[in-house]
Amino acid sequence: MECIFCNIIGKKSEAEILFEDDNIIAFLDIAPVNYGHTLVIPKKHYDNFLTIPAAELEQLMKATQFISGAVKRSMNADGFNVISNNGDSAGQSVYHFHFHIIPRFKSDFNLKPNLKSYSEGVMKECADQIRTFVSKYRNLYNG
Repeated sequence: MECIFCNIIGKKSEAEILFEDDNIIAFLDIAPVNYGHTLVIPKKHYDNFLTIPAAELEQLMKATQFISGAVKRSMNADGFNVISNNGDSAGQSVYHFHFHIIPRFKSDFNLKPNLKSYSEGVMKECADQIRTFVSKYRNLYNG
């Protein structure tokens, strides 16, 4: 399957590139939430947050932090979101890992998630399930 982001990296597809170094490229999203909506991606192809190596994720985070400041200030935004959609149900449409930097304004923000409440014992149940996986795979954590 052809990857549009890999094509942008390889200069086979056009994009408004805002930042580029040896490992990272940032460009404007073609379908922005707001003007200035930026994508920051590694030049190497990784499908999602779980497949990018930690060292490359660290570089990507540093670039995302730097570019976020430039986007916020240049767009005169009141704030910004940094998000990553991972998997179909999370809204991922391009399977090349990336961060979105979305400039936000007091007049546009209407994100109203459907917050849930834990019923009796369910919070501990969920925590126990997650802790089981954390314990089982703790040796993979390099923190």
